[in-house]
Amino acid sequence: MVLTVDVGTSVLKAALFQRSGALVSRADAPLTLFPHPDPVRHEVDAREWIRALRALSAKLGLDGSVEAVVVSGNGPTLVPVAGDGTPLSNAMTWMDRRGVEEARIVSEKRGSPTDAAFSLPKALWVQRNQPAVYERTRYFFCCPEYVTFVLTGQAVTFLPTPAYTKSIMWDAEAVRSLGMDPDKFPPFVAPGARVGVVTAAGEAATGVPAGVPVFAGAPDFIVSLLGTATVAPGRACIRSGTSEGINLCSPRETHDRRLLSVSHVAPGLFNISGVISTSGKALEWFKNATGRAGADYESLFDDIAGVPAGAQRLLFLPYLAGERAPIWDPSARGAFIGLTLNHGRREMTRAVVESVAFAIRDVVEVMEEAGVSVHDLRITGRPSRSSVWNQVKADVTGRRLLVPAQQDSDLVGDACLALFGLGQFDSFVAASEAIVTIGAVFEPDAGRALVYDEMFALYRESYAGLRSVFAKLSTPRSRS
Repeated sequence: MVLTVDVGTSVLKAALFQRSGALVSRADAPLTLFPHPDPVRHEVDAREWIRALRALSAKLGLDGSVEAVVVSGNGPTLVPVAGDGTPLSNAMTWMDRRGVEEARIVSEKRGSPTDAAFSLPKALWVQRNQPAVYERTRYFFCCPEYVTFVLTGQAVTFLPTPAYTKSIMWDAEAVRSLGMDPDKFPPFVAPGARVGVVTAAGEAATGVPAGVPVFAGAPDFIVSLLGTATVAPGRACIRSGTSEGINLCSPRETHDRRLLSVSHVAPGLFNISGVISTSGKALEWFKNATGRAGADYESLFDDIAGVPAGAQRLLFLPYLAGERAPIWDPSARGAFIGLTLNHGRREMTRAVVESVAFAIRDVVEVMEEAGVSVHDLRITGRPSRSSVWNQVKADVTGRRLLVPAQQDSDLVGDACLALFGLGQFDSFVAASEAIVTIGAVFEPDAGRALVYDEMFALYRESYAGLRSVFAKLSTPRSRS
């Protein structure tokens, strides 16, 4: 059996799979983001990842039948670590956008756009704002690499393809040009490469048996491509959860700066992507803000079942932590637009749910404007369990929505890497096509198309009209 682990933003998941790809058992544990008065700062205690993994190891009852371990995780989430593995500060999550100025500096040095969410601006922020932490840092790790380091004692960075060194990640030349030490950035290894084995210290910390081989994982959006079989042109994966990542498998790259375009893990293909910052997080925020923190999500969807498409002509902009693709605006803010006395909680809930679908369509339309084709959408993550939300996303985007039979696609993708590492398959693609099956299909409803076409146009127009207001709201008020 193989053990797969995925470090999410709000939950850590682990599962055991047979070599056939069949799921044996699964468990998860909650993770907590630290609240901060600064809306652009989003942090987590990296030690909680290790505590959560230990708890899940006990739940799964790990024993000598485990043949391999693969860890994936959200990102770019960066944590500075001392030589003994002690985190020197909280990890800066992928939602953290405090490094806007550092991203500008990195972009100038590289000659290409870099987002504040990426690893290099975060590391530069630490150097410029926490010099004592920077000096003590032995390694900068993203979250799955940190867990792998605790397991094995080996410091590595998972590199999906070499192209990532020039975009989301780093290269030694860029690090030196910024006055940082390249030795603080662990060497790259390819997904599926053998990193080492679980050490005695690793077992003591995590509960994973010592001696088990550990293979390199990848960022969660990469393993989700494998776990949804998004490995052929025209297939797109929606990673739904706290955020929403749309990744398209394309035969050619695009140079549209509103999108990220890098080589795909499937040889000869490209991964065209855009990430929406707050999707499931927006619904969670609204649930909590309206006094329903204890309500389950199924009750929310039952609550809006009678609200027609378009939420009685009410819109919501889900930019609660700025926004990445396709507008790339850290100053963007959330907003309800069109509220009247006729609107209540149910209509507002529906508007939040539909806003995520509008944000997905925004990315998909930009992809097609850039000259690449999107044939179908394969959805994964906890929100994919909602048939109501799945249908809304299909209706708004006008695309067939495919739900894999095993919806924890990151864990399935990890299993593909483990089985490749063990030599059972000769490629990631072969493992993916062999293991992944589709469990449900949602067809877009043509009858709702006219409503959503109009509301989507207003969605785009609303942000354009409010952009300057958002910028002013994001500027700190001067103090007398």
